[in-house]
Amino acid sequence: MRIEYVWYLLAMAVTTYLIRMIPFTLFRKKIRSTFARSFFYYIPYAVLSAMTFPAIFNSTGNVWSASAGVAVAILLAYFRRSLLTVALASCAAAFLVSLLPMI
Repeated sequence: MRIEYVWYLLAMAVTTYLIRMIPFTLFRKKIRSTFARSFFYYIPYAVLSAMTFPAIFNSTGNVWSASAGVAVAILLAYFRRSLLTVALASCAAAFLVSLLPMI
């Protein structure tokens, strides 16, 4: 391994550590504001959605098959099906729609 890669890894490790450590040092008291607590509660879901949805629609190379997979996933998740069922059904729907001849 080249020595410059070690410096890159060290810089990323320090950056990741600082990002995770700073909130613990700044917020020592319990947050009492209901607005701030609800805001911090939904941040992980919002970030995950912002990272996932663009990738979902670009994953198949066809917007129609990706949309079919998303629609099936949302429908099955709404009816509280298991994660495995949702994943397999949405993959199957995207695959089947990709087999259709598009106009």
